[in-house]
Formats: sequence, C-alpha cells, structure tokens
Amino acid sequence: MTREKIVVTDLIKIFDPHPQKALNLLAEGKSKDEILKETGQTVGINKVSFTVTQGEIFVVMGLSGSGKSTILRCLNRLIEPSSGSIVIDGVNITKLKERELRKIRQEKTAMVFQQFALLPHRTVLQNTVYGLEVQGVAKKDREAKAIITLELVGLKGWEEKYPAQLSGGMKQRVGLARALTNDADILLMDEAFSALDPLIREEMQDELLSLQQKMNKTIVFITHDLNEALKLGDRIAFLRDGALVQVGTPEEITTNPADDYVAKFVRGVDRSKILTARDVMKKPQPLITMRDGPGVALRIMKEHGISSVFVVDKEKNYKGIITVDIAVEARNAGISSLHEIELAQGPVVNENTPVQETLGVIAESKLPMAVVNEENKLIGIIVRGSVLAALASHKRGEDND
Repeated sequence: MTREKIVVTDLIKIFDPHPQKALNLLAEGKSKDEILKETGQTVGINKVSFTVTQGEIFVVMGLSGSGKSTILRCLNRLIEPSSGSIVIDGVNITKLKERELRKIRQEKTAMVFQQFALLPHRTVLQNTVYGLEVQGVAKKDREAKAIITLELVGLKGWEEKYPAQLSGGMKQRVGLARALTNDADILLMDEAFSALDPLIREEMQDELLSLQQKMNKTIVFITHDLNEALKLGDRIAFLRDGALVQVGTPEEITTNPADDYVAKFVRGVDRSKILTARDVMKKPQPLITMRDGPGVALRIMKEHGISSVFVVDKEKNYKGIITVDIAVEARNAGISSLHEIELAQGPVVNENTPVQETLGVIAESKLPMAVVNEENKLIGIIVRGSVLAALASHKRGEDND
C-alpha cells in the first residue's frame, strides 16, 4: 500500500514582504501578469497542489522561471510560503517553529544542489560528514557511516582528496553521498545534474536509479530536461508561470499532454525510452505447463499455427520454450513429460524494462521474449512485430497532431 510522504495543498509564494494584497487579488481570480502590473508583486507559485508517495521519484519540470526551484525550497522552508500547507509525514511544516523546522531539515530532508556546494577546504570525507557533524554525531560514528556511503556512490579511496582534485561528476557524487549519509527520508534535488557533461550526466542518472533500488528514498527532482524527467520520474509535474499544468506518469504525459505547452515539450520524444516491456507485450497465449508432454505441445502449435510455445509451472513461473524441433525429437524418443526435456531459453525481461533496452536483444534472438514480473511469473511475450507496431502507432499520433 502506497503511503503519502509529502502533501502540498494550495501552495502560494508571493515575492514581497507584504503579500496580502497579491493574495487577495489571486483569490479574486487575477492573473500573475495582472497582479504584477497592479501591485508590483511577483507571484512565484500559484495555488499548487500535489502529493508525493513514499519511495517515489517525483520530477518537477518546466521552463526557466516557471517556479520549479521555488517549490523545492518551500518544501523545507528555505523559502517561506505565503499561503497553503506542506505536510510531511503528517506534520504541517508551515506551522513549525524554527527549532522544530531545523530538526526536520536535519533529519527528514537533504538537498543536492546543481553547483555541488562543497566546502573547498574540507576533504571528501569531511564534506560528506558535514550534516552529521552539525547534528552532533560522534566523529567515529559519522565517519564510519560516510565511508560506507562513499563506497556506495563509487568514491572509495577518494576520502582524503579535496574538491579541487575531483571531476564534476565526482563532486556531484560527494554531494549525493553527503545527502545520503544524513539518512534523510526525503532527497530534494535541484537541477542536480545540469552542470555536468552529457555523458557524465547520464552516468549520474543511472547511478541515482541504482541507488534508489537499494535505498528507496522519496525524491523530489527538479529539471528542465524532458529526457531526464522521463528517465528518472515515476511521475512528472509540469509547471508554467508558477501554476501546475499537469501531473502524470511518463506514459500519461507523452500520450495525453494536458495542453499545447506540455505537447511542445513531448513532441519528438523517442518513444522507445518511455514504453516499457509491459506496454508492448502480448498476452502469453497459448501456454502449456510442465505436466504436459511433447504431444500436447505439438497439437497446440498446430492449432495456433506457431513453431514454439511458452512453458510455465502450475504457479505460472516461467520455465522456458519448447520449439517444434524439440517436441518432435522428444516424442520420437518416447518422452512423455516436459520434465525430461531441456527447454529452449529465449530472452527474458522484467515488465518494467524500457523497450529501448530490449530492441537489440529482440533483433538478435530467434525466439520471442518472455516478460516476467518481480516473482518471475510469466505475464506476457514480446515479438518484434509488437514492438514495431507500438512505436509506429506513436509516430502516427505525432504526425496527426
């Protein structure tokens, strides 16, 4: 069961020390431009509401000036909201006093910045332990924890180096290690990879996804890059002029953009990077079970006009493929049970594998691909035709826009 980790309701930020006039005008339905013209006050965030669940990577994106970073900084009140509520684990942090808020920042949330924000006079290890040092954790304990985290992000052996001795990607790994060492439930990542070269950036994206599988953090990730959003996000929120335009999964965003603003972002997106194996698979029919024999397999192949059939056990766990050649040879040898036959093993992928990662395998394999869930139960099959059809369907949709 999914659990709400962050609940943002009607969040408003007016950049002015006396925001009430602008708040009143917003309540009357005035636009951001009208309020600026009438009051000189800037509406940074305009009645934004969303929920982030435990263990989710929630990506917020939009053009420069759309309010992405403002929202992120409101989540730990580095920027004070003008109105609305932000509830983290059931606590409305907009109501907290400074001391309670400091505790939330130290224990619940951690930030990873675009420009690394490392202290140049501190070593990698000393930068990594900084958050725990502020919390008063004993030196031996904080360093032991930091060393484990540095190894996790691939920086083992670099503990005594200084930031000036590191590449951009390594500096960002230190920033990530520092956030993880705090053991905060929530990571707030503000354009964290934007300053990196494209290859290093992609490497860091992969690193984050790998770490997420192990640590299951709740991550709010800010970016202006759609490809990055599609790769990382479980869901994506689009902002325009401080207002929320659409929230959805990568598939929902690309298939049904809410308006022309979102449509312009997603136009031309490589569909193979978004679709998963589940999206393009066919139902695994027909199937036979391990209790069947080669005669049953041959009869089913003849009935359906196919040259192979997938085999599962009684719990639907995937066991392999029996081809017509294997079945004929087994029948001629007097074999009556599939338990006595060495089944063919075609390619197997998890249901959440991006289609892009299956294309090369499908092209090289003579056998169809099995799609399994986390329990290794067969839930679908993929043949080259179904992948091409899915991609072509998306292309036709784009051409008709």
